[in-house]
Amino acid sequence: MAERTTDGPAGAWRLAPEGRGPVRYGPPAPEPGLPVLPELRAVLAGAADRAAPEPPGGGSPVREAACRHWARRGLPTEPQNVAAGPGAPALLLALLGAYGGDVLLPRPCPAWWTPQVRLLGRRAYHVPTPAECGGVPDPYALLETVRRVRAEGGDPRVLLLSVADDPTGTVPPPEMLREACEAAEGAGLFVVSDESWRDTVHRPHDTLVLSPAEMLPATAAVLVDLSGALLPGGWSAAVARFPATPRGTWLRARTLDILTATGALVAGPVAVAAAYALDEPDAVAGRAYAAAALHGAVAAAAHRELLAAGALARPPQAGRHLYADLTPLRTGLARHGVGDAMELEDWLGGRLGSPTPGGQRFADELGALRVRLSTGPLLGATPQERLAALGSRDPLDLPHVRGALTLLGSVLAGLAD
Repeated sequence: MAERTTDGPAGAWRLAPEGRGPVRYGPPAPEPGLPVLPELRAVLAGAADRAAPEPPGGGSPVREAACRHWARRGLPTEPQNVAAGPGAPALLLALLGAYGGDVLLPRPCPAWWTPQVRLLGRRAYHVPTPAECGGVPDPYALLETVRRVRAEGGDPRVLLLSVADDPTGTVPPPEMLREACEAAEGAGLFVVSDESWRDTVHRPHDTLVLSPAEMLPATAAVLVDLSGALLPGGWSAAVARFPATPRGTWLRARTLDILTATGALVAGPVAVAAAYALDEPDAVAGRAYAAAALHGAVAAAAHRELLAAGALARPPQAGRHLYADLTPLRTGLARHGVGDAMELEDWLGGRLGSPTPGGQRFADELGALRVRLSTGPLLGATPQERLAALGSRDPLDLPHVRGALTLLGSVLAGLAD
């Protein structure tokens, strides 16, 4: 397994000494590839003298800012129904631990979801996604999986899904999301919606993003990792929205118990920066919008390179990545000794000089030649190059961006029969 040894999307790579299996050698999250926003840096620096961490679940300022954030997205929320934690993994682990039961997840799904479930000693059941998108399970396959698992003595209680998906970079159409939520409701499942990438939609005026909490107000929680769109990846903060019901109040309380027991508290200065970012002042909102548009333009260009070479991929709609199926290029890959996703991960990553985690990282089939490609490394190798891409009217005309896309195209073209 390749492990990054330097910071930044274009960091060097070496072989991990303990092989491919350990969770800590899993794929890095897609990064923005952009320097920290000066206004955010100033807010964090101004709070640097805060030595104490936040209380379990976050203090009032960050929870109230989260309420305003959700209200702007059509989800009225009260602070007593919000919890904050040091990143989505810690918050999800506490939430799943509090709720109990086995968990259903779409296939493919974010690389960090399945280890969370297994760490708790629960079973994870992966359900295929529809042809149109990732992030949500096919509703008929979901109902059949629940029926089969219960017949075999399992205890499925929770469905994890995403309205803007990593790894596929797609957004479920509203009707597909609604059908998945109706299936979950019919099966008696509690829904946890990871909406970390919701604000990274490439064409926000053309893409409608809905939340399961709008459809299932009593049986859906929302999880947002702020490093998805609003904070740098190293500033760990996330918020969760619980149903405004007695059951939701109980679930939040149990989640806070686990956050307390594990010491999963938000650092004081980071909480101040998180509250500032959640309020989306012009600087933060402008950077998020510009970054999403930039990643969208580069993702669309990478998608064109994939299709031109004969590979398959859903058109990317959100985030900083796209999911490529190189199965049509299997013959060309076989000439290089590549026969599965694990070998493809190493071969393609070595040629591109950037992370290309195979589909097996995302609970996909090992034999399927699928990888997640990130757009961050395509923006440039230095902060100056990436800022130039952010400020350019046509980033695809910049030499370093065009060079990275040309490299991708040439590597793929070399696989043609």
